[in-house]
Amino acid sequence: MKICEIFISIQGESSYAGMPCTFIRVTGCNLRCSYCDTKYAYDEGVELTEAEIINEVELIGVHLVTITGGEPLLQEETFRLTECLINEGYKVLIETNGTMSIKDIDSRAVIVLDVKTPGSGMWEEMDISNFDYLKPADEIKFVITDRTDYEWSKDMMHKYNLSSKCQVFFSPAFGILLPESLVKWILEDRLDVRLNLQMHKYIYGSNRRGI
Repeated sequence: MKICEIFISIQGESSYAGMPCTFIRVTGCNLRCSYCDTKYAYDEGVELTEAEIINEVELIGVHLVTITGGEPLLQEETFRLTECLINEGYKVLIETNGTMSIKDIDSRAVIVLDVKTPGSGMWEEMDISNFDYLKPADEIKFVITDRTDYEWSKDMMHKYNLSSKCQVFFSPAFGILLPESLVKWILEDRLDVRLNLQMHKYIYGSNRRGI
């Protein structure tokens, strides 16, 4: 499969934020979000076998592994790789943009489903049926660019009763929406969500790769 990069960093998002993590960034994406911070993953990468990928993960030596992109589910090999890593004893998170079905992902993996908001320019591409396959251990993330995104995300939460399915995270789009503004809205509405900040960007900056 085509892999953009494999590296160790701090997991900057989700309920696993702050933990050392090995990232497997898969090449290719079917979306072009307005705030995308990994455009280099659209095409860059090298072909690696499953064994080569697992060997690199073993050399890094971290228990937590995140498979991300791009959109990792575009490559069918991701499903098998996930299963193999879990069988080897790794905790696996899969970050997906919500356009590809998560139905057949190994149930032991943690799905981090990124629900695209209107501000992304890609919300119409979402496969809403994915909500039916979420497990309590999975997580949903909304990246919020402005008040319109916030209200839209809040409506989606209520319409699909998302907070009853798994943890829901609201994340201010880095460099676009001030975290303070999002916090204010969440507190005013007493909203049952968790604030998600991209911790790695506050540590390393927003333009550095391999973080």
